[in-house]
Amino acid sequence: MIGLIGGTFDPIHFAHLRLAEEAREALRLDAVWFVPNAKPPHRAPPVASAEHRAAMVARAIADAPAFRLERCELERRDQPSYTVVTLETIRQRVGAATPLFWLIGADAFAGLDRWHRWQALLSLAHLVVATRPGTPLAEATLAPALRPLWTARRTPDAVATADRLPPAGWVIALAITHLAISATAIRDRIASEKSVRYLLPDAVLGYIEHHRLYRKDHEVV
Repeated sequence: MIGLIGGTFDPIHFAHLRLAEEAREALRLDAVWFVPNAKPPHRAPPVASAEHRAAMVARAIADAPAFRLERCELERRDQPSYTVVTLETIRQRVGAATPLFWLIGADAFAGLDRWHRWQALLSLAHLVVATRPGTPLAEATLAPALRPLWTARRTPDAVATADRLPPAGWVIALAITHLAISATAIRDRIASEKSVRYLLPDAVLGYIEHHRLYRKDHEVV
């Protein structure tokens, strides 16, 4: 069973890592793959280059045997980084029988109906929606197109039965530790010459400092 977490990772920080770790533990995943975007279709282009962002992910997960860097989106740099295409690529690689779990935040899930070919996602993987403890995702906050999917495909007992789930098809709500850390705030603090220690791994901070990423005098990297 493989978890997948996508994002720009510009830079990767402890909230990304904690989501991956808590999902790995709760769902008894064999591995979690980090998938850096090349050209995110729903947000501004990353500040750091693809290679810098991949290098930061590699350093962040170097001591975690269950975590790995997946470069399939970086290999398609001339195309938008659509999740459905990524899942099709990975599904072809791992085969039809391997359960895949795509990890997303509640905010991202609430806008899922704007994703490219979003209706095909559940034929390729389960969707694991990260929520705050004590703050479950409310159906009323979802777009009308998503409410039938949430009602029909949500499995409340996924944590207890994760190892018996099929390869794809379910929406799993998973309460995780809330860490109010954002890559935007980290970049802004670096540009303002403020400390970002304890917001991201020391190995990533060292890489940022060595390459002078996100500084005012080096905004495009």
